[in-house]
Amino acid sequence: MSSGYHTGWQVPAEHREDPAYRAAGRRMDFAQAVYDRRSTLGWSTAELARRAGMSEEDIESIEESGVDPTLELLEQLATALESGARIDPRTSPEFRFEGHAAA
Repeated sequence: MSSGYHTGWQVPAEHREDPAYRAAGRRMDFAQAVYDRRSTLGWSTAELARRAGMSEEDIESIEESGVDPTLELLEQLATALESGARIDPRTSPEFRFEGHAAA
């Protein structure tokens, strides 16, 4: 019986610095940030799509790490998610959507 099947994986430093590897990581972080904020708000993908002026398939593609985060897309989703967007490449995850503080 094996335990922690994938817990021992180590990514070599040269792979972590590869542009394709970093781009995939950004897409995954972005996908998770959208999903987390949408879930916190209790919204379906259809509701977020409606608020963002996008199709439900677009939102699903984003949440499946299939879309590169662009500044325009971040702004569009931050507005729809009633939040601010935080990007910090020094941290993991790099992306977060944070609700606005009550005034």
